[in-house]
Amino acid sequence: MRLREASLGLFIIAVIILIIVPVPIPALDFLLMVNVALGLIILLNALYSKEPLDMSLFPSVLLITTLFRLAMNVCVTRAILLRGYAGEVVSTFAGFVAGGSLVVGVIIFIIIVIVNFLVITKGSERVAEVTARFTLDAMPGKQMAIDADLNAGIIDENEAKARRKKIADESNFFGAMDGASKFVKGDAIAGILITFINIAGGIVLGVTGMATGAPLPIGEAANVYTLMTIGGGLVLQIPSLLTSAATGLLVTKATSESEVTLTMTKQLFSQPMIMTISGVVIAALGVFTTLPFLVCVPAGGVLIYLGTTLNRRAKLAAVRTEISAGDVEAQEIRKPENVVSLLNVDPISLQVGYGLIPLVDSAQGGDLLDRVVMIRRQIALELGVVMPSVRFRDDIKLAPNQYRILIKGVEIADGDILFDHYMAMNPGYVEEEIDGIETVEPYMGLPALWISEAQRERAEALGYTVVDPPAIIATHLTEVIRSNLHELLTRQDVQTLIDNVKETNHVLVDELIPKLLTVGDVQKVLANLLREGVSIRDLVTILETLADYAHATRDTDMLTEYARQALRRAISKKYLSGKSNSVITLDPELERKIMSSVQQTEQGSYLALDPQISQNIFEKLGTEVNKLTSMGRQPIILTSPIVRLYFKRLVEHTAPGLVVLSYSELEPSAEVQSVGMVSAS
Repeated sequence: MRLREASLGLFIIAVIILIIVPVPIPALDFLLMVNVALGLIILLNALYSKEPLDMSLFPSVLLITTLFRLAMNVCVTRAILLRGYAGEVVSTFAGFVAGGSLVVGVIIFIIIVIVNFLVITKGSERVAEVTARFTLDAMPGKQMAIDADLNAGIIDENEAKARRKKIADESNFFGAMDGASKFVKGDAIAGILITFINIAGGIVLGVTGMATGAPLPIGEAANVYTLMTIGGGLVLQIPSLLTSAATGLLVTKATSESEVTLTMTKQLFSQPMIMTISGVVIAALGVFTTLPFLVCVPAGGVLIYLGTTLNRRAKLAAVRTEISAGDVEAQEIRKPENVVSLLNVDPISLQVGYGLIPLVDSAQGGDLLDRVVMIRRQIALELGVVMPSVRFRDDIKLAPNQYRILIKGVEIADGDILFDHYMAMNPGYVEEEIDGIETVEPYMGLPALWISEAQRERAEALGYTVVDPPAIIATHLTEVIRSNLHELLTRQDVQTLIDNVKETNHVLVDELIPKLLTVGDVQKVLANLLREGVSIRDLVTILETLADYAHATRDTDMLTEYARQALRRAISKKYLSGKSNSVITLDPELERKIMSSVQQTEQGSYLALDPQISQNIFEKLGTEVNKLTSMGRQPIILTSPIVRLYFKRLVEHTAPGLVVLSYSELEPSAEVQSVGMVSAS
């Protein structure tokens, strides 16, 4: 073991030996000065440390120095009782500090003991106890804050570990300080008891002559032993006082990044008004009272001068700051305008008039934000897409009760809301009418009424569908997003979805991307599916299908059709229900005409159909669709797989919501019944 590693153990053993073995007077003088030096070192370290953990071993240091001081007490007591003399250091303290007077020495000793025991030690003990309790109580909250910052990405794992370790160290330190403060208290009590024992024992030994061999008069014995004991008490209580002060400083210290002297000076002497008022009061006491004029007036003048100087410096600093701010502002004006931030376009935004702000502001009871959160969850579950965040804005250009929905900065839909009213819609079978303000449902365009809160229960009892304003906006927003979700799906969104799949299906992703298809190709396929309302939540099946057919073709439209066929179970369940489903089919002759009109190019295929034939198709289709809608059924067109894509493109502008399925997209168990046929003639 190296000497440095063994030094602490050797020091503690030496302290124990000091208690047992008599120490020569020169060595005692040296050790007493070492004790004083240790007290100064500990005090200054506590004063200039930036935070308590800079002296994390202070409780152990406190125990060791207390043990050393108690050993010194024993050595001094032994020297006084055996020789009546404890060395030059004790004599100097007895003569210089006490002025050679027994009464003065006793009074000074008592004052130091009272200050140390009742003021500093008692206060430090209480502060350490309270700090330890508060630090322990605050640990769970600090740990939760660290976990929150880590989850939010504000800090990394290493910094989180460092913060957790610091919290644990603080708890251990203040808990140890709570107990270590008892060492200082015990040391003060022991010093008092040892002093009285030394005085009583010294007088007895001096009068009986047991120490010096010649009996002394009681007065002389009392003077010699008491003065020497007071000197020893002073030389040992002063380091104890320094250590107590260090303990108090450490447990009351707050964390500060700057040097403690500068911080304290700035906090105490940085207010010009306080310095000036203090100086005026001190100077007035010297002028108007019997206090010394030559002391109070100069001291007050110094404080007034400092206050004036600080005030002047503060004004100059304010002027410099204003000039600097003006220069910065001027430079910003001279710079070309930063318009980069203006180029960003919100994917989805909802603009409201000022009359509808309470629906958005949660502080006013609005729950529209919460409804949007539910919309995002609903779309993620139904369609498998993470919907972009909705940006809410108030627009003074809008009417007070108007709202507007924008997709990529372009207005898609709008509506008017009558605040504090409900919208009542007749589902078609309610005969009794209610009073209200006529309006139109903003999404479907159905006739409706605005009714008051008092009419709500009656309308619901009659069978009306009653919705509140936030539900109207939320429903309208949901349907607009559904209709335009394929435009909102970006390559970055697709990459996020692919990364999610890769965690459990890395072989599939590695085979497909980028060897067979790019992220852009996959994005086009997914957008095609979303355009027709097909969920892409089963992304593994879609990617498996793309991996199977990408060797044969990279046409994203054809790959979309293969993906739809792989998702036939989900498609059939969405559109076909019950034992029998009514559909509209295409005339085989029409299908042949459509396929013969398909033109192939390098950019893909497109349908070049005769305009007259297209017009006939639209008319026949409208007739057949009206038949199904009049029966209350959803129109579904059933075609052959190779025709489905081109027929959908043909009619999507005239009938955008029309469902077009192919025979390959039907489950084998699905039963369909043709109730009409579309032909070209």
